[in-house]
Amino acid sequence: MTTIADVARAAGVSVSTVSYALSGRRPISAETRERIQAAIDELGYRPHAGARSLASRQTRVMALAAPLRTDLYVPVIMQFVAAVATAARAHDHDVLLLMNDEGPAGLERVAGGSMVDAFVVMDVATNDPRLPVLRRLREPTVLIGLPGRADGLSCVDLDWEAAGRLAVQHLVDHGHTAVALVGPPPAAYERGTTYAHRFRTGFETAAAETGIRGLAVPCEPSHDGLGASLARVDTEQPGTTGFVVHNEPVVGTLLHALRGSGREVPHDVSVLAVGPHELAEGQAVRLTSIGIPADEIGALAVEMVADLLAGRSPQTTLVAPRLVERDSCAHRSDSSAGV
Repeated sequence: MTTIADVARAAGVSVSTVSYALSGRRPISAETRERIQAAIDELGYRPHAGARSLASRQTRVMALAAPLRTDLYVPVIMQFVAAVATAARAHDHDVLLLMNDEGPAGLERVAGGSMVDAFVVMDVATNDPRLPVLRRLREPTVLIGLPGRADGLSCVDLDWEAAGRLAVQHLVDHGHTAVALVGPPPAAYERGTTYAHRFRTGFETAAAETGIRGLAVPCEPSHDGLGASLARVDTEQPGTTGFVVHNEPVVGTLLHALRGSGREVPHDVSVLAVGPHELAEGQAVRLTSIGIPADEIGALAVEMVADLLAGRSPQTTLVAPRLVERDSCAHRSDSSAGV
């Protein structure tokens, strides 16, 4: 492995001169700096991160706070993690992954150690307790999510309210007059997770505006949880023929439960999934779905970090939802009497 001493010998200077050139702590003549850079390039020397940070006042590391909770669908979280990490490398940054739910204290610990240049924060709640800390920190922050008040912070997310509206409108356009949302677990709503609330708001608003019956029920991500939520739909809104499932772990379970109750998809009922398109594609019936653009959102988050580090003002970007039609939504006029 090439060392700083090797660079010094090749450039014909002292080790301390190479160190000064890297750190910028003392003036070095242009000729000497060029010889040192030529030696670095020829030998393939990679300066220690500490030396680079002294010169640039940056660590070239950004923190990604992505707490893993039992009510979150880990495969989707990891899509965001991979997207942020890939985009960060394109900006010559590495990623420090914070997956424990340490709350504000964890962010203060990382910032206090001058470990990172910026934060990207996921799993955002409407009144997130981390926000006051993030606003105080020297390091800029980008939220993947949209809190109740985003002033002073950049935000990027799927337009979840528009996604809820799109799901309802698609079923209405297929002739459905009673639709149900099988939503995230109760804990997600209780915590104030913004994507859950915003999607439900869009769903309920669109149902009211189109004059159809609409019922939103939370669902524990288990066989029993799905059974309880489906029973609630059948009791509180009998005759439901359109289902929107915004809870990835129970997608397959819902299809099985509907079939077990004598309701075939799409002949008797239509189902629209919200989640990764590959999950929708892999079901017994290929599901019409609204995807979660993790790659796009992750890349945008890193671009926003770069903008903030360059001194630009915070901004909010919401990505428009996109729906892919497959085999699970039939026009009511094309189906039998249903239930």
